[in-house]
Amino acid sequence: MGLTSILKSRLVPAELENHINRIRKPIGSLGYDPWGYNNEVMKYGFSLTRQIYEKYFRVEATGVDKIPSEGPVLIVPNHSGQLPVDGLLIAYALASREKNPRIPRAMIERFFPTVPYLGNLLNEFGAVLGDPTNCAKMLANGEAVIVFPEGIRGSGKLYQDRYQLKRFGNGFMHLAMKYKAPIVPVGVVGCEETIPAIANIKPLARWLGIPYAPVAMPFVLPAKVHLNFGDPMMFDDLEIPEEQVTERVEQVKAAISELIDTGLSERKRLF
Repeated sequence: MGLTSILKSRLVPAELENHINRIRKPIGSLGYDPWGYNNEVMKYGFSLTRQIYEKYFRVEATGVDKIPSEGPVLIVPNHSGQLPVDGLLIAYALASREKNPRIPRAMIERFFPTVPYLGNLLNEFGAVLGDPTNCAKMLANGEAVIVFPEGIRGSGKLYQDRYQLKRFGNGFMHLAMKYKAPIVPVGVVGCEETIPAIANIKPLARWLGIPYAPVAMPFVLPAKVHLNFGDPMMFDDLEIPEEQVTERVEQVKAAISELIDTGLSERKRLF
């Protein structure tokens, strides 16, 4: 057995490798899909994420089986925590479920792919640049896609604004309607406490070319995370005025708010 095989056997248990292998992905002859996902790299990422999910954040996920087992679907959560920890945990919850697991694609901020090595690594783990064209192509390909309509308005919010949903864009609703993709709302509770920020130094952020420059602790706190998945929401593809599209977006936003409230009421401790 070669060194690589020995290392893999230590880092990737056989049951985990078998679990990933049984999840169907349209991978080419070089081991990648059109957006850079790599099944072998995913196995290492999955193994590491399991430790983070189970041991560090001690995640409790409710309703993940509500996500359809196949076909296009938009998974729409609230966004929080300065870093994309929320998307990572949601993706693991879906990929690790025993019945009909799926590896979702997470839409990430444009900043992350500009960081050396990080962009390629995130692509290999399944993340994709948060662009409407990319999202449309993945839905057309029957993928499960995680989108954050709050964008950086959500991830960069201050601790004093925790669990207050910011403005949602309408783009995800147009895509859901066009591709007849159900929307599964998700309420994430706990990530607001992982990297609480007390201020955002906007001039520094502009100078560095980053979305925000938070004044926060330089490490991720082990807050206990609750994920509450709601019932799929379907919207027809009839041509309607933009005002009615916004009303539909507000329906999704209200569903997420209710799921957040449920998570907050069920939470017994922060850590």
